[in-house]
Amino acid sequence: MNSIEEFYSLEKKSDYAESLFKDLSDLNSRLNAFLNITKISSQNYPFSVKDNICVKNVETTASSKILKTYVPPFNATVVERMLSKNFGFIGKTNMDEFGFGTFGLNSERIPRNPFNEEYVAGGSSSGAAIATAVLKYHIAIAESTGGSISAPSAFCGVVGFTPTYGAVSRHGLIDYANSLDKIGLMSRHAKDIRYVFDIIKGPDNYDSTCIDIDKRKIQERKEETAKNTIFIINQINDFLDESVKSHFSGLISKLENMGFTIKTIDFNLLDKAIPTYYIISMAEASTNLARYTGFKYGLKNNEFSQDYNSFFTESRSNFGAEAKRRIILGTFVRGASVKSKYYSKALKVRGLLISKMKEILRHGFILSPTMPIATPKIEDANSLTPVQNYGLDILTIPPNLSGFPHISFPYDYDKELPMGAQLISDHFDDYSLLDFVQNWEDSFKYKFKYNLGSI
Repeated sequence: MNSIEEFYSLEKKSDYAESLFKDLSDLNSRLNAFLNITKISSQNYPFSVKDNICVKNVETTASSKILKTYVPPFNATVVERMLSKNFGFIGKTNMDEFGFGTFGLNSERIPRNPFNEEYVAGGSSSGAAIATAVLKYHIAIAESTGGSISAPSAFCGVVGFTPTYGAVSRHGLIDYANSLDKIGLMSRHAKDIRYVFDIIKGPDNYDSTCIDIDKRKIQERKEETAKNTIFIINQINDFLDESVKSHFSGLISKLENMGFTIKTIDFNLLDKAIPTYYIISMAEASTNLARYTGFKYGLKNNEFSQDYNSFFTESRSNFGAEAKRRIILGTFVRGASVKSKYYSKALKVRGLLISKMKEILRHGFILSPTMPIATPKIEDANSLTPVQNYGLDILTIPPNLSGFPHISFPYDYDKELPMGAQLISDHFDDYSLLDFVQNWEDSFKYKFKYNLGSI
């Protein structure tokens, strides 16, 4: 039985919903997981929605000032599908502005780690991970572009699942980078993710990129021996902190004892993933953010007596520092004079990454730590330069850039803070990841500091 079925089978006290709302609101005042919280019926299993996914009649801002007051007149497809199955919308979760961040620090209200409030929660789906870590019965609808599900899942000690690109409709998602964005899930258990993934996946008339992964999976069947084979890329050791190396070695030993075959392999394109990703994602982001001018889209500037440049500059000043940086860099790399030097080359490298990773994934999984460092304190993460910040996405970017399904799961604890590992599988092989983590959960007990909503 998964926790969703368990929730519906239990009898709740008459004040259950009211008590949950109060307890969650009180804790949220410290952790900043939610931007808004909604009271729901005790008969509906709670789900949260990242703030870049539209919910009808609920302010949706992607945590950006430039979208303040935007209230969608429709539900995103994933939200519509959840509501149709009797789930209860509990609130919009905090995030880095437009998804630009690794630690959740590019937000008006800094999210805090539920295990220790001095530490980061990860980003950009920071609020989704915190909500999952504090609520006993809950599933989060999140989104990943370059690691926005995996990173916060690792830092907050929850399971974060990013499906194959196109498996879940993006209708109703506020775009960061169209060729990279993927809507996924966070939960305390892989069983719950499987249950909800079955609901939200599948073709959608509103999204032409959405596919039926079940039909595609039949066409691209994985080798039978691949289910028990795990590849470790040799080059990851160049990027790992010593503490992460030590804990990850322990995980490898446990998996060998569980009967998995562990193999090491060279992957010389690993260090090319970061520049490739940031060139492509910033180019796409700059085009997507160009629409927010204060005329038709974005926070309205009513000073119509201004000249165009003044009007435009004032409206665009509502972007945060990281958003401005990515607009500038993205506009540059797709410029006519340098496009062939940067953007066109990045697309070619992306193609190489996909083909090389696919060769490996036909024969097994790829496993690594989710993040190359242990969870940092907020003050330490704030001191990093943008380049240092981008560099910490070295392990989450390859599967995101290539559209491969991947899952982050807790495998150990360091000074009471969780550590996450990331497993990658071939396109359309999403369920193998859930099988693996369900198997892992039979032998490893996750820890949680809070269990709000316990019955």
